[in-house]
Amino acid sequence: MTTYDSGTSTTLSAPPTWVRVLLGIVLVLGGIFVLGDVALATLVSTLLIGFTAIAVGAFEIIHAFWTKGWGGFLWQILLGVLYIIFGWMVVSQPISGALVLTLVLGLVFLASGIVRVIVAVRHWSGGGWLMLVSGIFGILSGLAIIAGWPASSIWVLGLLLGIDLVFHGLAWLTRASSPSTQSA
Repeated sequence: MTTYDSGTSTTLSAPPTWVRVLLGIVLVLGGIFVLGDVALATLVSTLLIGFTAIAVGAFEIIHAFWTKGWGGFLWQILLGVLYIIFGWMVVSQPISGALVLTLVLGLVFLASGIVRVIVAVRHWSGGGWLMLVSGIFGILSGLAIIAGWPASSIWVLGLLLGIDLVFHGLAWLTRASSPSTQSA
């Protein structure tokens, strides 16, 4: 019989200031790097996602054989094969892969922007206004990607990703400098 200690509770707190500063700096620098060559950033991102999907598919298939007793063996094999096929298609045709991934990124930016707007409203006193700007930019970026797809897929992916990273980093830096969020 397993017992659980319910006498202790864990509360999540804001990360220490140095972590918020580091995250902000890394995001801003990453955004500047991406903005240096948006077409290359799009291509590299597409290839990285393709190779990652191939690796994930291989591990999913291997995992299926380790857990043969589970009822989902065939589903795990199928999922692994689908990951590998998707990854191979993206790697072998990175421009077409960028088209698909651009549309997916547009949807992700849209959802991420909505979440950031909600977070900004909830944490307004801790630099929420800049998180709100970041969220609005995410929403507008998602809508711009979806509206301009597929014509602008090669450059817009890298451009919007770079700008989004810069604004997200600035939001973390602002949150780190806010007196109400200082932690030990």
